[in-house]
Amino acid sequence: MFRNLAEAATESSFPTVIFGAIAMSLFLLLGWITWSFRDVANRHAHKSNDSQGHH
Repeated sequence: MFRNLAEAATESSFPTVIFGAIAMSLFLLLGWITWSFRDVANRHAHKSNDSQGHH
C-alpha cells in the first residue's frame, strides 16, 4: 500500500545543472530588462524643465 521513499522518487527529465542554468538565464534576462530601463525618468522633457507651474 505505501511505497518506500526511494521507490517514490522519480528521475527528472533534465540534469540538475540544467535547472540551475535556466534559473540563472532567467535572472540575467530580468536583470538586463531592469538595467535597460535605468534613467528613463530623466529622458522625459517635463522632468528636465522647471516644472513649478507645469503639471
